Amino acid sequence: MPLALFDLDNTLLAGDSDYLWGCFLVDKGLVDKQLYEEANLRFYREYSQGTLDIHEFLHFALQPLANNDANVLRCYHQEFMEQHIQPIMTRRGRDLIREHRSRGDHPVIITATNSFVTGPIANAFGVSDLIATEPEMIDGQYTGKVAGTPCFQHGKIERLHAWLRRTKMDFDNSWFYSDSHNDLPLLEAVAHPVAVDPDDRLNDIATERGWAIISFRA
Repeated sequence: MPLALFDLDNTLLAGDSDYLWGCFLVDKGLVDKQLYEEANLRFYREYSQGTLDIHEFLHFALQPLANNDANVLRCYHQEFMEQHIQPIMTRRGRDLIREHRSRGDHPVIITATNSFVTGPIANAFGVSDLIATEPEMIDGQYTGKVAGTPCFQHGKIERLHAWLRRTKMDFDNSWFYSDSHNDLPLLEAVAHPVAVDPDDRLNDIATERGWAIISFRA
């Protein structure tokens, strides 16, 4: 059964859930407005430029999980989904997930954004398998640290292969849909790389290599 791997932010979503979650935390007064907004914007810019230090970013992004009760955050997440995520879930992304499933392929969402933010989003897309950066939790409380390898750049391949060993799934003839040049390691590893509304660097590479280029937003 071939895999249909989907990046989430700016691919299935017409926006970035990690960045929007930070904006939501600011709106709710759960973090310092000025400091958090400045850092959130800086990290998003570094991600776009391909210069992001993922460990520095995760130290920043996971701290609000440690500083707040997990059950309270889950309640807030429902509001976040309604206000920020549901409006940017692409119809074409939903359709393509269903199309792959009808052909016998197995849909998987694979994302650098942590699983607290992305778990409910994957469920909303009807995808049961999510490979994401995992926040560490001890005794029911988030610690603010990352558990294992961040699911970012080459880490996506490492996390995917760990998932393949665990699930006994087949990686042959698989697809991967992504918008970002940060996902080049995995795009180069699959049989069918697809650039979705790609950033400028990925668009140039996909054009040069003859990869499919499509839009989920048209």
